Amino acid sequence: MEANPTESAEPIRLLVVDDQELFRRGLTMLLASEDGVEVVGEAGDGAEGVRLAESVAPDVVLLDVRMPKLSGIEACQAIKQSVPSAKIIMLTVSDEEADLYEAVKSGASGYLLKDSSIEEVAQAVRVVADGQSLISPSMAVKLIDEFKQMSRPEKTNVPGLRLTERELEVLRHVATGMNNREIARKLVISENTVKNHVRNILEKLQLHSRMEAVMYAVREKLLDLP
Repeated sequence: MEANPTESAEPIRLLVVDDQELFRRGLTMLLASEDGVEVVGEAGDGAEGVRLAESVAPDVVLLDVRMPKLSGIEACQAIKQSVPSAKIIMLTVSDEEADLYEAVKSGASGYLLKDSSIEEVAQAVRVVADGQSLISPSMAVKLIDEFKQMSRPEKTNVPGLRLTERELEVLRHVATGMNNREIARKLVISENTVKNHVRNILEKLQLHSRMEAVMYAVREKLLDLP
């Protein structure tokens, strides 16, 4: 039988790491039934999650923030070192700014609360697998506030690297938690153009993720935020 071209794409290889067994098993079962998602493993603590990630090289890791043996933040750092291509989504019951900030610093591409719906989690997996970052607008505001507190008030000059006006415009929208499609609609440009702008921003700032770009931009006062 001839394969349907729309079904030829490789599934997203997903690893689920959470120490709450019932939650982990339920999440694994539900996500395994999603189109285009293949659950390649599950682990019950941070250390096991790191070992499994090194073994199966997943595309996306769902990682609980608070776990025994190795915290989610420590596991995130270790996985990003050993499997740099893996995109990591932090799962947590906490919306504390410190957790969010540490997750971004550790290389996470997304941050979800555990009360998110299965549809929201599945969408997050697809979004970060596509190279985007995902964070709710309300948590984006908290993240920006945290970075603003860290800004040094005596800093008046921005170092050499400069962004174009359009790149700054895109970055401002990224900072509010908007995804590429929403930014494209807002600026009346194509989604592909937005992707190119984000890629250029990361290259100019020598950063690895959208959220790192926001962190840098706020710290260096590149954004005109209230």
